[in-house]
This record gives sequence, C-alpha cells and structure tokens, in this order.
Amino acid sequence: MGKKKKDSLGFLLKKARIEFHNNGIKGVLYKTKNKLTHKSVSKEYVKHHVLTAEERAKQESAKFDRNIKFSILVPLWNTPIKYLEEMIDSVIAQTYANWELCLADGSDDAHKAVGARCLKYREQDSRIVYKKLDENKGIAGNTNECYSMATGEFIALFDHDDVLHPAALYEMMVKICEEDADFVYTDEATFEGEDITDIITFHFKPDYAVDNLRANNYICHFSAFSAKLMEGTELFRKEYDGSQDHDMILRLTDNAKKVCHVPKLLYFWRSHPGSVASDINAKTYAIDSGKRAVRDSLLKHGIKAEVESSKAFPTIYRLKYELTDRPKISILIPNKDHVKDLTRCIDSIREISTYDNYEIIVIENNSTEDITFRYYEYIESLDNVKVVRYQGTFNYAAINNFGAKYADGEYLLLLNNDTKVITPEWMEEMLMYAQREDVGVVGAKLYYEDDTIQHAGIVIGLGAHRAAGHTHYGCTKDNLGYMGKLFYAQNVSAVTGACLLTSKSLYDELGGLDEIFTVAFNDVDYCLRVREKGKLIVFTPYAELYHYESKSRGFEDTKEKKERFENEVKLFRDRHSEILKKGDPYYNPNFTLNRADYSLRGEDEKV
Repeated sequence: MGKKKKDSLGFLLKKARIEFHNNGIKGVLYKTKNKLTHKSVSKEYVKHHVLTAEERAKQESAKFDRNIKFSILVPLWNTPIKYLEEMIDSVIAQTYANWELCLADGSDDAHKAVGARCLKYREQDSRIVYKKLDENKGIAGNTNECYSMATGEFIALFDHDDVLHPAALYEMMVKICEEDADFVYTDEATFEGEDITDIITFHFKPDYAVDNLRANNYICHFSAFSAKLMEGTELFRKEYDGSQDHDMILRLTDNAKKVCHVPKLLYFWRSHPGSVASDINAKTYAIDSGKRAVRDSLLKHGIKAEVESSKAFPTIYRLKYELTDRPKISILIPNKDHVKDLTRCIDSIREISTYDNYEIIVIENNSTEDITFRYYEYIESLDNVKVVRYQGTFNYAAINNFGAKYADGEYLLLLNNDTKVITPEWMEEMLMYAQREDVGVVGAKLYYEDDTIQHAGIVIGLGAHRAAGHTHYGCTKDNLGYMGKLFYAQNVSAVTGACLLTSKSLYDELGGLDEIFTVAFNDVDYCLRVREKGKLIVFTPYAELYHYESKSRGFEDTKEKKERFENEVKLFRDRHSEILKKGDPYYNPNFTLNRADYSLRGEDEKV
C-alpha cells in the first residue's frame, strides 16, 4: 500500500472513530459507507441504534434514583497505542459520567509508551486511575490489581483493545435502577483489526440462562456487577487463566439476586492476531481452564458432570451429568393405525436405547385396520409394553392425559408414533437434566427424514401467527446453528410434545396437558405453565430422533382444520398475552419473528 493511500485510510479511520464516539455505530457506517468496507453489518439493525445529538444530551442530563459509580477495570499489557487510545476514548465518550477507569499496566520495558500515554490521559481526566506494575501478572493478576484500585459501587470489565458504545453505562444504569439488578450484561459484536465497522459477528444474547452459561460463556462482554457480590471472594483466579471471566461470571451470577440483560449492541470486541477473539483454538490453556471452571461451579451445587468441547467450538461445551438414580420412564405413544410408523418407533426404542428402566404405553385411539390390532396383540406380549384404549374423538392432550393414568414411571416421556431413535443414550441425555430440581421439562433434537431440523427448541411469538415456532427450522443436520446453539444444551421457553420428558408428579400437579388445545399448542402451553412454577425448560441437542412428520403438512388442508388451528392460536395468544407482549426471554428482540434463522428484525416488523 502506498503512503498516500495509507494516510488517506488512516484519516478516514480517525474520522470514523470520532463519529463513533459522538453518535454510535450508525454514525460510523453512514459517514464512511462509501469509503470503508465492512463485511456483515446489517443496515436493518443499525438503523435502530442511532445516538443523535438530542439523545446524547438527554442521556447526559438524565437523573437516576441512585448515583452509582462504575469502576471499569482494564488490565494492560503491551497494548498497541492506537488500540489503547480507542479504548480510553470510548470510555471518555460515555453519556453517563460517574465512572473511573482503572488501568493496571504490566507492559514490559519495550512498551513504556503505554504508560506514558495513560499518564497523559490522566492529566486530562481525573477519572482515569493508572498504576504501573512491577511485573506482568497475567490477565488474572493484572485485573485483580485493577480491582484493588476500584472505589465504585459497580465493577465493569473491559479488555485493553476493545471499544464501548457511548451509551453503554447509561443503558446499564437504566436497567440497574428499573430492575434493582446487581449483575448486568449487554449484547456485543466482534470486529476485525483496525476498522470498527468491519463487523464479523453479531452476538445477540438471551436473558439470563443458567444452562447456556454453563455450556458457553455467552454473557462475556460487556458485564458489570455490584461490588458487594465480590465480598469475601476473588475477582479472577489465576488457575482459570484464559477462562477467568467464565469462572467469575459463573460464581457471581450464582450469588446475584437479579441478573439482567440489556439487549443492545454496546460492546465491540476486536479480533486481531494475538487476541483471544482471533483464534481460541491456539490457546489450549483457555479451553482446559474453561472446562475446569464449569466442573467446579457445578460441584458447588453438588452436581457431578463431565465437560468436553463440542463440535461447534472448543469453548462451547457438552455436559454429561452423572445420573443420581435410574428411575422408570413411562413412554406415552398415541396411535391410530399407522402400524408401519409405530413399529419403526417401538423397534428403535427397544433395539437402540441403552437405558433399560422404561415402559412403553401405546394409547390406542379409533384405529380401524385389522393389522393394527394384530400388532397390538404382539407388543402386549412384551414385558415392558402395554396398550390402553382411549374412546373419543382425536384430542392429543386428552389422549396423553388418559395414557398418563396408566403410567408406573416417575417420569413421562411424550413421544409421537412417527419418530425413530437415533442416539442410543437419548433417554439418559434427557434424564440427566430432568433429574435436577430446577428443571421441569426436557426436549430433544428432531430431524426430518432428509436430515434437516424439525425441532431444536421453541420460541414464543415466532412465526406468521405470532404464537410459537421452532428455531433453526430446516437447517441441515450438521449446521452449528447461531453462535453454536445447535451443539449445546440450553434453556428455552418450550419444546415440542413430539418428544418431551417431564416428571409425573409435576404433570399431575399441573393437570397434564390442557385439553382445550386439542391439537396445537398444548405442549407449549404446558411448558409455559411449568415455567410459571419456577422450573426451567431445557433443549438438548444430544438426544436425537427422526420425526417423520411431513414437511408439507399444514393446518390449512381442510376448512375444519384451518378453523380449529386459528381458534387454538387465539386461545394461546389470549392466555399468554403478557408473555407474548414481553417477548421470549431466550430469544433476543433484535431477531426477526418472521423466520427461524436468527436473521435480524426488520425496521417495520411488528409482534
């Protein structure tokens, strides 16, 4: 690159940084869109994130019930001066002014310019606190030195080469004061190298989800927490270097009374050679310490588990909880004829499953074919299979409720007759979550016959009817999913009744499936009622089955079916109107509700 071109680019980047500090990311993109390139920034999203001069003035003059000081901790080590300046400038540009920036510098003698530049900033702004360390103590040690300098009521963590949105602290203050939160985190983006507009990953996060956090440090940046949560504990522990933030977040969220999420893009994580953002695969110590952090966190709760890297990413984990017992599982399978489907389903359970303490209850409903009843005679001769007869018109909820009365198991596993087991340990994979006191329902990963995804968790409000829809619908079997979601167990609002595990005691307590939902939404409604009891819903991708339901099958093939579906949509929306209004806590509001592919919400999109 010639000098003239390099100087021109440097000038444009300087203008972009100034614009970002003043107006946020939209300002950057619109001021430089014809001159700077950026890979995957969505204009539809960016339009919603303007920080105008009027909004800046409003935020700067805002009065809060509390006067919280944020201590922003930044460990320095041989920080490139350009990155250092951008980091500090982004803090100075905050619209909320009650902060201190705690800089602990472990740089070597060849990088004395780092300290000199920090001291220059300190002369200009007394909120900047700087300390030169006698030695580099690593990420954990240097951050702990920052913490020893902190005097604020809230602690915030910030990497030395990253950038904050100017409204970051203001938005955190809003959440803290409105929700009385003691731990807050935001959405973030990863950008590449020198150009903050060169976004390579948007990370739009769910609200607090403990299973997600154990499998994946999705909270990460930007997080702030009450200093009171740290009393009697360490901030970063050296034995978790590389994943020290995951260890800390697991500990602090365990102790927090209210963890809140600000669903806005307020942190920009720089990916460059040498950063953790650039290539975690080269940092095996970080991967190992992350696994150890998760195991140790679980042990505090008396839970034993193996933690291993998933296919998606080395620091996205597959957890294998130790089963504390081997209770009987009653598998409920409604059926009307379709002997081929039922045979395939039952054969796969009996031939593939490694869990042996189960019974199969086939719930017969108005079959007419002789071959069906001959097959019933055969399976009733088997030790762990029985057939019960439900009289009446088809009502999926009522049929399952009827079958549950005959169940001897501690757990009920609702299963469609057109499914086929893939994973031998499918019952163990579901039971390992269901055995936890805080979990009420567990769902599996289901594929169509062509190996595309039929079910990987349900989002409330998703789809044309704004009732409920399946995420990652139609993705290929080997697709990693948004941010690796298809390869780790996570909390969701609901799972499908085509394969759903729940305890019989909870099922009985809630009166089973609500029979007002004859075909649709009875499973989703059950999950939401479980959540009202304070229980979690877990989707695990490691219990896999085929679901041979037709892809093209709809609810509009007859007038009667269409009317029934529309009626059940209305019943569901009326009953759960408040949840629909608030939005699914496990699905970021920046995502569209029109599609299941985690694309961004359109400007004119309405719930």
